[in-house]
Amino acid sequence: MVGEEASRRRPFTGQAYASVLRHQSGAALDIRSGIRQVFGLSETAMNTNLGLLGTKLGMTQYFDEQGEVHRVTAIKAGPCVVVGKRTKERDGYTALQIGFGASKAKRHSKAELKNFEKAGTDPCRTIRELRVPEETCATFEVGQAISLADVFREGHFVDIAGMTKGRGFTGVIKRHGFSGAGTDTHGTHEYRRHGGSIGMNMTPGRTFKGKKMPGRHGHVRITVPNLRVDRIEVEDGLLLVRGAVPGPTGALVEVRLANRKAKANARVAAA
Repeated sequence: MVGEEASRRRPFTGQAYASVLRHQSGAALDIRSGIRQVFGLSETAMNTNLGLLGTKLGMTQYFDEQGEVHRVTAIKAGPCVVVGKRTKERDGYTALQIGFGASKAKRHSKAELKNFEKAGTDPCRTIRELRVPEETCATFEVGQAISLADVFREGHFVDIAGMTKGRGFTGVIKRHGFSGAGTDTHGTHEYRRHGGSIGMNMTPGRTFKGKKMPGRHGHVRITVPNLRVDRIEVEDGLLLVRGAVPGPTGALVEVRLANRKAKANARVAAA
């Protein structure tokens, strides 16, 4: 009965479902937990697939054998070198530390140079730690290079993570997609790009947290999932991905096999 009344009075939101479950169970639930319990959804697992680091070169296009044009993003992926390993016996989890890009020795501390010396590699510009399964971690040894052909095939789906373009301090129209005043008449003056009211006077007498207002825009890490690998140029180390990739030209990106396309990637690997 409580759920029926809530569905009639409240909109179709996770907050409404969370309040209903809180009333029935007496436990404190957030909005996402309420949605997952009502619809039977599970938590999104961490991506533990193997991947590479690369540099975004920009967007281009190519023509296939049928003469159709494909818009793709070119990524200079790898080669990466394994500079360290995390084991379950010593660290409680399994992961690979991979390095990408060349760097001068003077830009690293003595401790970092000692780690590179133990791994038998030259100093790397960027180091990232990738969580991988135990069997994948056992496949690679410290100092071993990971090339583009070792990880990806044409037709694979990948998840690409990177830092978005930084746009500085922007207004609500560019940052949140507000429409503005929408009219040049009816007494509108100098408020065409304003955000409007941000709160009430006496009740509650404050501005709610999370209110969409002007502020810093961009330069955040995001992951674009399920992008298809259209073509691989092994000799040049190029990965041509269908779709847009976060970040400006020359940005560092992390390319991993897609977390939600395991069956599709398995079919490509078996072909």
